[in-house]
Amino acid sequence: MNIGVWKVAMASPNDVSELAKLIDSGQIDPASIVALIGKTEGNGGANDFTRGYATLSYQLLLARHLKTTPEEIAKQVSFVWSGGTEGVLSPHATVFTRTSGGTSDGLPRLALGIGITRDIAPEEVGRMIQVREVARAVEKALKETGIDDPRDVHYVQVKGPLLTPASISDADRRGANLVTRDPNGSKPYARGATALGVALALGEANDKDLSDDVIARNMNIYTSVASTSAGGELKNCEILLFGNSRMSTSNFCIGHGILKDAIDADGVRSALRNAGLAFDGNPTAEQAKNIACVFAKAEASPTGSIRGRRNTMLSDADINYERHARAAVGAVIASVTFDPAIFVSGGTEHQCGPGEAPIAAIVRT
Repeated sequence: MNIGVWKVAMASPNDVSELAKLIDSGQIDPASIVALIGKTEGNGGANDFTRGYATLSYQLLLARHLKTTPEEIAKQVSFVWSGGTEGVLSPHATVFTRTSGGTSDGLPRLALGIGITRDIAPEEVGRMIQVREVARAVEKALKETGIDDPRDVHYVQVKGPLLTPASISDADRRGANLVTRDPNGSKPYARGATALGVALALGEANDKDLSDDVIARNMNIYTSVASTSAGGELKNCEILLFGNSRMSTSNFCIGHGILKDAIDADGVRSALRNAGLAFDGNPTAEQAKNIACVFAKAEASPTGSIRGRRNTMLSDADINYERHARAAVGAVIASVTFDPAIFVSGGTEHQCGPGEAPIAAIVRT
């Protein structure tokens, strides 16, 4: 398995020109593309349609090159988008290719496994049924990578459905009971359930300790490697599992760390070192060129303060706390990596301990 990593800028949610250039120049074989993770400049809420717009735009590009339909591309390529490029965050996409062949040098290199659940019914969103469906898909993705030890897993990106007015109406017609009737309020339950599915599959949580009442409520049960998002553009859950495998022939490695709060630059540096980037103090501009991409979650402090100083993230009635947090975390990471094209997603339910957030980095070897 050889995993390629390519970051492309986007001038708008439908801008696929940089990937088109890489394909036209022969640098990327479109048939080798298996996943794409990106940031769009929408609001990141339940009504953020830039995510679906971006997906369709890339599907149309790949369908044209592979002489097939967007529907077939949707079956071949996993698309994960996070809306909201507040502050310095820059709209972009990271494209992952996967090919076979080559000879491994026996050192741990980047591996990628993909899992997809069945469609999740509206009444299953944010509940144990969703947890267990995600756990099964994570187990499948893990087997695909050839990774034997879950400790070699450093990042599991899950994107799944949230509740929308349409899905709420569908549940009402069938007399189904929902975890909430608020589309935006369903995000914590949806993200929390998928994170607990990762924790269950990787042995970070026990099934006996989980229940519907735990999801988005008992934050002391969590995974340290998942980044989960929810959107109205999906009905199923798509899982991208990244780790290091000695069977891989990739030119990249991945590592992870924990952000203790929204200004934890030490956590950023720790994740880079865990991925194999060697540097003293901060990376130099030259060393930072080996950072292929960074993925992080952002969260407001549950106490309403950071390092003894009060902030208004949780009390601001004009700007959602996720938008505050994404802007802050994005600036901190970019100050270390010299690159604001960072995947920063809001909401950390069951993703690290309360007030903390996961961060992962992929670097060139």
